[in-house]
Amino acid sequence: MNTLALQRPIGSGFGHRTTAAEVLSPAALGGADLTGFRALVTGGYSGLGLETVRALSAVGALSVVPARRPAEAAAATAGLDGVSVWRMDLADLDSVAATADGLLAEGRSFDAVILAAGVAAVPETRVGANWELHFAVNHLGHYALVNRVLPLLRPGARVVSVSSSGHHLSPVRWDDPQFTTGYDKWLAYAQSKTANALFALHLDQLARDAGIRAFSLHPGEILTPLVRHLSRAEMVGLGWVDDHGTLVDPNFKTPQQGAATQVWAATSPRLAGLGGLYLEDCDVALPAPADGAQRGVREHAADPAQAERLWRLSAELTGVDAFSA
Repeated sequence: MNTLALQRPIGSGFGHRTTAAEVLSPAALGGADLTGFRALVTGGYSGLGLETVRALSAVGALSVVPARRPAEAAAATAGLDGVSVWRMDLADLDSVAATADGLLAEGRSFDAVILAAGVAAVPETRVGANWELHFAVNHLGHYALVNRVLPLLRPGARVVSVSSSGHHLSPVRWDDPQFTTGYDKWLAYAQSKTANALFALHLDQLARDAGIRAFSLHPGEILTPLVRHLSRAEMVGLGWVDDHGTLVDPNFKTPQQGAATQVWAATSPRLAGLGGLYLEDCDVALPAPADGAQRGVREHAADPAQAERLWRLSAELTGVDAFSA
């Protein structure tokens, strides 16, 4: 049984053009003070992750930013209060473990984990045990990180998994999740985004008794470094930009708008008591429409049975499961 029946907007008062700063206003937070609120933000030095860190810093929150390129991360976040950079490569599980061990040794708790790092439309690349790069970075690295740092999450903490409407294009390919029998960069990306949603769904089920909730989300369409592997011709063909590289798709968001839903997911009092849901435009998303439009959440990304199956596969591949007996 899927959880689509729970996918109903709650009337947040926000929408497509809402910014991260707006969801952190005193009114939106119900008067809550985020001074000292501490978030672990992967990808926090580029694109939507950087906008997330910038918005949190502006209201006194603290951000820990794991980075494959720590010098670049330090430069990108220079001038933002409350930001610390740690070296970590999501494609390398030894690196993930070392970073998690360092955070555990430090012993400081987190109020949120925002999984904003990712790759998209990458030429076929293999890492680890011959793992496909999108699956390894977008899903398995994040899975391992959250399981390892789980003891640092305070009761009331939220884990926010940044998925995408791209999940509509592919469920988890149980017969060949590593694309060993033929590679398609868009299907590989899509599968990893489905995995992001299923991860949050099952994590929420496992961790809710400890007071930890999880959400996944579509941030919207935004031109960020995430699309660095696409040529201009490809982006023109997709209708995103013109021949000069100027954005022409009116549905695209600014980075500040694109970061809003993940910041809202991590902080909004309107989500108290909820979890395991897929969000978009700073609200709970509807089930995907029957006309095939890439809105809302597809059934294959809201299926608890597939979520549990993915968790078992991820535990087997990474050797990590915080909830095992």
